[in-house]
Amino acid sequence: MRSSSHVLPLGVLTALLLSQVCSGIKWLALSHMPTSLHINQTQHCKQLHGLVSSQTQLCRTNMELMQTIIQAAREVKKTCQKSFSDMRWNCSSIDIPLESTKYRPDLDRGTRESAFVYALSAATISHTIARACTTGDLRLCSCGPIPAEIPEPGYRWGGCADNLHYGLLMGSKFSDAPMKMKRAGSHANKLMHLHNSEVGRQALREAMVMKCKCHGVSGSCSIRTCWRGLQDLREIAMDLKTKYLSATKVVHRPMGTRKQLVPKDIDIRPVRDNELVYLQSSPDFCSKNDKQGSVGTQDRQCNKTSVGSDSCDLMCCGRGYNPYTEKLVERCHCKYHWCCYVTCKKCERIVERYVCK
Repeated sequence: MRSSSHVLPLGVLTALLLSQVCSGIKWLALSHMPTSLHINQTQHCKQLHGLVSSQTQLCRTNMELMQTIIQAAREVKKTCQKSFSDMRWNCSSIDIPLESTKYRPDLDRGTRESAFVYALSAATISHTIARACTTGDLRLCSCGPIPAEIPEPGYRWGGCADNLHYGLLMGSKFSDAPMKMKRAGSHANKLMHLHNSEVGRQALREAMVMKCKCHGVSGSCSIRTCWRGLQDLREIAMDLKTKYLSATKVVHRPMGTRKQLVPKDIDIRPVRDNELVYLQSSPDFCSKNDKQGSVGTQDRQCNKTSVGSDSCDLMCCGRGYNPYTEKLVERCHCKYHWCCYVTCKKCERIVERYVCK
């Protein structure tokens, strides 16, 4: 394949998706692909050697879907790191370099952090596809169906609903494919990843809400046109973060004729469909430890006045912190001028910041 501004060389494409069978989230490396890349020929799919066979087939039959999947990979990375910016583990390990063949142990092992990333990845890919149907970025799908229930007086169904059904269908086909291979790692890890992926999709289903637009004389809102739409991804991520904080440790043991995941300390009940589960405990992420996948919190910014997870006491693990000052330039003394523009002055102020020792 020839290299151009629109097509990546085979070697780079291979590195992007290498060792997919070892990890169901290797597709997140697609976040590094340039925005100029276009997968528009079936042979491009075959040259993505890291894809499992069912993913390659999905690419061949739905090539334009791959652009949306690349966008989803970028969204997972951005959303995960933003959601955990106030925690010791800040999802930095999700951003592996192109030449790396595997993720750090915090995501390769069956940890609580791995549980969150699988759930968020599954939710994000389906969310991005569902939204792409609505915006017209995908010709393979259109708006979601109009609800069967009759709306209340003053309301009517209209607009363009997010196509959640199509998003879940295609998203799960792609993201679950590596875990459904025969050589996809231990059976316990496969069960864990598949369960947590489904928890992510369930959180997405629950994020489908009614959205409305007002109509009427002088903004009277005498009638509302409504449709079913998904909440923003950051809200879904915060829901999953809550599940992460209360995740259940499980063990893989015989239950009847086969092995299943059951809660380690309360094995009198089955695993709930809406709870994240993990197999291995995580380190405290205070100090750098490559074997455990911890980058440590040295030089991380902390909040001196906070009592939460971003406080200097918790973030710095009792090691103390160093202060430094920073000059901020902000807009100030803004005035509205009729009609219709705003003018502002620039003001400077000095703020004190703190980083962990």
